Amino acid sequence: MTNIAHSYVVASSNNAPSLGRCGGFVAQYPQDAFHLPARRTSVPEARRRVSALLCEWGADQQVRDDVELVVSELFTNAVRHTESEKVGCELTLVGTHIRIEVTDQGGPGVTAPHVQPGTLDQECGRGLFLVGALSDGWGSRPTDGGQGRIVWADLPYTGTAAH
Repeated sequence: MTNIAHSYVVASSNNAPSLGRCGGFVAQYPQDAFHLPARRTSVPEARRRVSALLCEWGADQQVRDDVELVVSELFTNAVRHTESEKVGCELTLVGTHIRIEVTDQGGPGVTAPHVQPGTLDQECGRGLFLVGALSDGWGSRPTDGGQGRIVWADLPYTGTAAH
């Protein structure tokens, strides 16, 4: 059985407008994060961890399937296209959405991820197209230290929240 630690975050005041308020205080949201070695064998482990977490949170099956696919694609990209030693994954449930953030450690010449033209007919390269199709929005930003990237996606969430 996978041991998953849960935490609840309170947004800082500068994030409060984007996250919403509850009774004058910023509401707490279920959150979980983990790091795995940047190896192809870590991708199925990331899917397993996400699946177990979403089951605990009471996510509907379609949500679990979609989030597992997005995590798999983003994690695979971080392993394949960066020189990272480890890759991080964070899930945060915010109202009717779940935020997925996959963090890499970058490397020389690593650029922001983007959908490749003509990827629908190709064997590889469809990952970000799928991420875009399943999410209400996605993008990337440099990490606070500037040595890597955070690729995020917001997906619709249905089910019960962890308390």
